Amino acid sequence: MLLLQKPQLSRFSPCTYLPDRRCRFEYFFAIDLGARDLEDLLCSGWRKFGEYYFRPNCGDCRSCVPLRIIVPEFRPSKGQRRVMRSCADIRVRFVEPDYRDEIFEIYRDHSLHRFGKESDPDEFIAAFYTRSCPSIQSEYYLDEELIAVGFIDVGSEGMSSVYFVYKTAYDAYRLGTYSVIKEVEHAASCGLKYYYLGYFIEDNRSMAYKWHFHPHETYDWTAGRWIREGKESVE
Repeated sequence: MLLLQKPQLSRFSPCTYLPDRRCRFEYFFAIDLGARDLEDLLCSGWRKFGEYYFRPNCGDCRSCVPLRIIVPEFRPSKGQRRVMRSCADIRVRFVEPDYRDEIFEIYRDHSLHRFGKESDPDEFIAAFYTRSCPSIQSEYYLDEELIAVGFIDVGSEGMSSVYFVYKTAYDAYRLGTYSVIKEVEHAASCGLKYYYLGYFIEDNRSMAYKWHFHPHETYDWTAGRWIREGKESVE
């Protein structure tokens, strides 16, 4: 790993997930991470976009909880199996990162209609196609039309979902849930133990879906270890 900037703290700013809170991040910039380097960071609650690595450091607030699925033991729930049936005609492939204008257009559509945000192509490329660690992308096709793309980092023991976008015209397919299922399956085919789903916030409804993938573990910021749901600490 080549560290471009030592870890430092951002200033406090309004939290985008919990409106009555303020947030702050510990962050650094780095390139040339190997799979083991990345795994060590994921295991300590770090996330990344491009060369920017970050984790929340918000004083007494510990609401952003890293969550990872235990890949070899994952079994889809009844509701998740319904999603799989509804998406049976969707073809998924996993490839090396490959920027195309059509992918940015999916991102632009997703950002605009889901979050009301305009998108800049240079920022998109910096966040998802500046390759600082091992990574792949997932592509979802319906009748040969590309309808969704996932950006995935690959550690020595797990895969990490960086971001997932889809054409909002296909919202009824519940592609976000389907992507987790297919990417966990791919992680299993690669012999990996974990699928990192980013941060879970109990009081944020948009993140509620993450809790319904079982079995999973959450990271205890205070103790610095992962805890399996309903069990004692595992690390």
